[in-house]
Amino acid sequence: MADYISAKELSSIWGITPTRITVMCSNGQLDGATKIKGRWMIPTNIVRPDDKRKRNIEEDSNANFRFIDLFAGIGGFHQAMRFLGGECVMAAEINQACVDTYNLNFKTLEGGVRGDVKKIDPTTISRFDVLCAGFPCQPFSKAGLQQGFNDKTRGNLFYSIMNILDAHPECKFVVLENVRNLADKSENWEIIRTELLKRDFVITQKPLILSPSDFGIPQIRERVYILGIKKDGCSAEIQDKGYIEPADLNIDKYRKKCKIGDALTLLEENVSEDYRISDEQNLMIQAWDEFRLGTGIKIIGFPIWINCFGVGIQNTDNLKSSLGYDDMPDWKKRFVDKNREFYLKHKNFIDPWIERYDMFNRIKLYQKFEWNCGEDVQNMHDGIIQIRQSGIRVKRTTYFPSLVAIVNTPIIWDNQMNAYRYITPREAANLQKFDQRYKFSGTDKQIYRQLGNSVNVRILKILCKGLFELRLKNDVRIENTEIDD
Repeated sequence: MADYISAKELSSIWGITPTRITVMCSNGQLDGATKIKGRWMIPTNIVRPDDKRKRNIEEDSNANFRFIDLFAGIGGFHQAMRFLGGECVMAAEINQACVDTYNLNFKTLEGGVRGDVKKIDPTTISRFDVLCAGFPCQPFSKAGLQQGFNDKTRGNLFYSIMNILDAHPECKFVVLENVRNLADKSENWEIIRTELLKRDFVITQKPLILSPSDFGIPQIRERVYILGIKKDGCSAEIQDKGYIEPADLNIDKYRKKCKIGDALTLLEENVSEDYRISDEQNLMIQAWDEFRLGTGIKIIGFPIWINCFGVGIQNTDNLKSSLGYDDMPDWKKRFVDKNREFYLKHKNFIDPWIERYDMFNRIKLYQKFEWNCGEDVQNMHDGIIQIRQSGIRVKRTTYFPSLVAIVNTPIIWDNQMNAYRYITPREAANLQKFDQRYKFSGTDKQIYRQLGNSVNVRILKILCKGLFELRLKNDVRIENTEIDD
């Protein structure tokens, strides 16, 4: 009977992870492998199968490093990696509209952008140095069910990334991005941390939570970044402490605060009239501007909800009963109380205002208003407006609210047009720091959605420059060490 060795022992001989050895056993790729007491054991005389991983980039390629772009979207990672001197050997994205945009801007190897990551055989991917993945955020997002890794579809896509790493022990860096909520549950972070440590990556001490506004880019958009470097390629200091700190990445020198007016610096001139808001939207903004001036709103710590005014109801207890007040959470009760008090104080202005603009026959989102500018903004023209399910919201021009995948496009006053308009796709791309030469495919609605799902290119440039410079071995070089604003 042949002698056997464990998957762990064989992995050290072949230089690949034990997990990859186990997968090869399960797939029948290792002749004679058998389970003994629940563990895979492999004959000591096993012959290593041919390495089928393609190598489409020649050894004399001018690329400083090679990367793969998983859940690629429209290429935010790709732009950052290319800026630093990288060459893409494989991209994967399942959304066809995103693929069309990606193909407009990048030429990828291996027959173009691939589809479902779960269906990609890791051994058909070229060797690479960096794995980039903005893996699906829905399992962790507030907009979804927040099932995390319990999500049997999207949540498990994280393990597809791990399968690829198992087949590619040559990978030196991982760069992952996800929504802010991923960091809210310690079990999510623990799974990610444990799986990457198993594969000999030293990673960030905790998820890095960063927003473009941290770096002078006028957009509030917190995202989680998880960075890793192969243990054998980093300094003894980092190996000893076992994690990467923000200071190791040298990102503080890029930090910059935003100030009022910065958001307007990214706007374009001579914008098409197509981006004007509708007549009804314009009328409702006008109505609430009149309301703000007529009631003297300057600083107010609650949203205005017309349905909580109690117009025509004399008894406040009757109003509360009609609203189901007793079953409301405390925060909502406070808002109801404040709206009723506000209405009774300004009733002589509000009643004719409601009739003049026929507010009770408007859709509910037009019946709500939030003024988040304090005394810093004197005129609605000088704020940033969003029409949301929570109502018409006005914010300072310090930064734009987060671009999101659902279409919720910010509105600004255009002095040239002398009208309110939506920000354009190009302006949304400016917020994500996409190259000015970047081309888009599809309708505006699709483009806004694509940009809302994308990563911020400048943040990735900053983070990856710091990460790559941690590698001591001279086998990954970077270009463009100066990152412009």
